Amino acid sequence: MGIGFRELLVILVIALLIFGGKKLRTIGSDLGAAVRDFKKAMDSGEKGESEAAADQKPLKQLSGNDADFKASEKQGGKPEQKSNV
Repeated sequence: MGIGFRELLVILVIALLIFGGKKLRTIGSDLGAAVRDFKKAMDSGEKGESEAAADQKPLKQLSGNDADFKASEKQGGKPEQKSNV
């Protein structure tokens, strides 16, 4: 169930009686400006995120002995050498 035409008309008439024509136009224009500013900020935020992601260098992936060395180094122990014999 949504708001029908009659309900919307009643709401607008009540708002017109409470605020008056001039004040209602001011409120409408202020609300429109706020929505425009919000959309503009959202668009610039999305552009900033995509540009920041493009500027980042990919992380170097560790493999083999390097990965074992880094893991033991983070644990605070000495790195262990693995023999490939």
